[in-house]
Amino acid sequence: MTESIEYVQIVPGSTPPTLGPSQPFLAVLIIESVVSPEWQSSISDWLVQSGCLYMMAWGENCSSWDDSVDIAIVIQFKPAEIPAREFVMTTWHEREPMGEVFWFSKNNAVHPTVKLRRTVLIHISFHNKHHELLKAYADA
Repeated sequence: MTESIEYVQIVPGSTPPTLGPSQPFLAVLIIESVVSPEWQSSISDWLVQSGCLYMMAWGENCSSWDDSVDIAIVIQFKPAEIPAREFVMTTWHEREPMGEVFWFSKNNAVHPTVKLRRTVLIHISFHNKHHELLKAYADA
């Protein structure tokens, strides 16, 4: 179980923020907008470069985010093998309620080699739901 939870909204098409200290983290992507493949690829690269070691995608076209982050980590280390401590676990949750995804992230999402103490809810949307999503996460 992680020790800190953060909320980050990213407006589709915008530049993502800096995520602060480079502590490895679990990201729960809450995707509420359709985005271009190019922007999705850039956000996937940003996740990997920012220290995301476990990415759970929920919402619009979430299975493509699973693939996009997988590709980003392979490209980062190509042609070398991905070190175990840098491997990014990815899952998508297309048919599950958001509350179940939050519960899973809090209780079952474990990286095989790194203890993740930080969770970041990354909300891809034009509308900020900071309080609503943090409450839903706490209640899960």
